Amino acid sequence: MNSLVKKYNIPGPRYTSYPTVPFWNQDHFSKNKWIKSLNKSFKSTNLTEGISIYIHLPYCESLCTFCGCHKYITKRHEVEQPYIDAVLKEWQLYLDLLVEKPIIKELHLGGGTPTFFNSSALKRLIDSIFVVAGKHANLEMSFEGHPNNTTQKHLQTLYDLGFTRVSFGVQDYDEKVQKAIHRVQSFSKVEEVTKTARAIGYQSISHDIIYGLPFQTLNSIEDTIKKTSQLNPDRISFYSYAHVPWIKGNGQRGFKDTDIPKDDEKRLLYETGRNMLQSHDYYEIGMDHFSKTSDNLYKSFKNNTLHRNFMGYTPFKTTVMIGLGASAIADCETAFAQNEKNITAYLKRIENNELPVVKGHILLGEDVILRHAISDIICKFKTNLSNVYSIIPEDVLMKRLSEFLKDDLIIINNDQLTVTDLGKTFVRNICMAFDEYLIKNQPKTQLFSMTI
Repeated sequence: MNSLVKKYNIPGPRYTSYPTVPFWNQDHFSKNKWIKSLNKSFKSTNLTEGISIYIHLPYCESLCTFCGCHKYITKRHEVEQPYIDAVLKEWQLYLDLLVEKPIIKELHLGGGTPTFFNSSALKRLIDSIFVVAGKHANLEMSFEGHPNNTTQKHLQTLYDLGFTRVSFGVQDYDEKVQKAIHRVQSFSKVEEVTKTARAIGYQSISHDIIYGLPFQTLNSIEDTIKKTSQLNPDRISFYSYAHVPWIKGNGQRGFKDTDIPKDDEKRLLYETGRNMLQSHDYYEIGMDHFSKTSDNLYKSFKNNTLHRNFMGYTPFKTTVMIGLGASAIADCETAFAQNEKNITAYLKRIENNELPVVKGHILLGEDVILRHAISDIICKFKTNLSNVYSIIPEDVLMKRLSEFLKDDLIIINNDQLTVTDLGKTFVRNICMAFDEYLIKNQPKTQLFSMTI
């Protein structure tokens, strides 16, 4: 394994989309093309699948220096009402475009820090969304909560609105690591919000843990996972720290590059954490995710219904996902669209009754085929290659996959590619063999974090 990690630990995408955002074709994209693609997908799937809604709530009271998300740091809570107003106005702009009443199957609040907003503001947001939308019979709603400011009132209010899943950002319990990443929170606080959520009735509680953080040691990762297992969350996301200061600027410069575990040291953190999670009965689901067998994420994986989009892994597929809020990304199978990232500019566009989409990508036929192959690999650990050969000739693809075959990371039988248990660690690398944009347009500068 040591030699394989050294061999394959290279910069690579996380494949929340294909094509990945750096390779979106802006010349071929327009807002009108996005609206046309959206309506086509919406009309054919709304009444059967329903749609997903992602709402980006970007405010945080303090800057966590590990974070790669789009956020705005402030302690001024008077920003809450005008931002909620803008999101609801954006929702109305979409409603004016759609041909029928949307049926919502999935809704997720991300950030930023959704629990920056007080519970009454969140209630107004959700109530207003559903005034003009139907609820799917299998509706699932979830939110991301900061352990330090997620109150019992937050948890109860959102549960009463229909939220059944919550994710808490833990990252690491070591005080030195917490100070370096500016995310100081005690185990007792995480324990309190986890137990409160469980007592209220949340069906799925998730904890996020990151390996490769500055000053992180083998002892700290072992201690973090040991404490996490005591709280028995239903899901655990075990992410590699994405050090991308060339994208996020000073937000990831609160420590020196030499403070970050690298190479063999980081590999050991990953392998130790992964082995510990599995020893505590967490089953590996796709990339970076583990769940108990009782959780619906595991059940969807076993049933081959696991789906991945800009909200992460979800237990079912919705073809249409509408993104609301600054920087939010929307998806309709044949097109992606991203909102204005700058909050002031976002609010101004909404004030002018303008859909705040500023970039995107219209998928070509070959994009759709390769997107499905990559999605299958990261959701099912397998894919059929027969359709792929129409885009990438078989001899070319086999050459790209030859090292994975030689290293027993994949097996291919009757055009069926299956990722082995050993290969699960290197899923991002395997997907890169199908990424025509990455292969044909090798970036001259580093765009992506390391794969491991």
